[in-house]
Amino acid sequence: MAVEFKNTELPDIIELKGINQVYYDKRKHKEITVIDNLDLLIEDKPNQGQFIVILGHSGCGKSTLLRYVAGLQEPTKGTTLIHGKPRTKENQVSMVFQQYSSLPWLSVLDNVALGLKFSGVSKAERNKKALEMIELVGLKGQENKNALYPHLSGGQLQRVAIARSLLANPQILLMDEPFGALDIHTRLSMQDLLTDIWMKPQLTVVFVTHDIPEAVYLGDEIWLMSSNPGRIMERIHVDFPLERTKEMKRSKKFTDMVYDIEDKMMQLKNN
Repeated sequence: MAVEFKNTELPDIIELKGINQVYYDKRKHKEITVIDNLDLLIEDKPNQGQFIVILGHSGCGKSTLLRYVAGLQEPTKGTTLIHGKPRTKENQVSMVFQQYSSLPWLSVLDNVALGLKFSGVSKAERNKKALEMIELVGLKGQENKNALYPHLSGGQLQRVAIARSLLANPQILLMDEPFGALDIHTRLSMQDLLTDIWMKPQLTVVFVTHDIPEAVYLGDEIWLMSSNPGRIMERIHVDFPLERTKEMKRSKKFTDMVYDIEDKMMQLKNN
């Protein structure tokens, strides 16, 4: 049975109501319902923010949910609300993808400031704010380099994308498998960077991954999605201190949670 989200007195951050997504399968000559009557609600936790990780098998629609929030896709049916209001161009949310999304002919500084440029913010003001974000993600001193691989490493390019997204909307960060293309050392470093960033008050992160240990290490809450049709079937509170450490990964409590989620994922696949 799908999770029922109950609205409390806390401020709403993201809400999807009555979402259906139907595609037409040309090969089978019929409509396929990928997401059916899905509701979700993310509320603000005072002085903490939220870090939601969505886990699910390929094709369940988890990335599609992020695309609704980002305004990159409209559902066949249903409503997307940001801070209790219908999503518009004025309250759009940026998204960090697995693929590197920076414009290689622009500098790191210009890439990070790009959204503010399109919004008509003066050059001096947008550069000032962009430099603050560049320092936040650990790229101070790299702002004049072109955002081009191999001038910047894969991890650095993802830091550029994170900085650009945070500057566009400092309250919500959407991430779709952002570390999937990185080597293991860089991936672990980026996980630690992200845990540092999200502890800023009022920041809500929605993170899609297939990596269960990554989900447990990063998440404040983990949502498990079923397939055919996609629904959120379980919400799992990650009962660890907000300040995550490498030692935590070596604890029996951590590995037990990873194995428990693996079992739950297999049950969802077999149902």
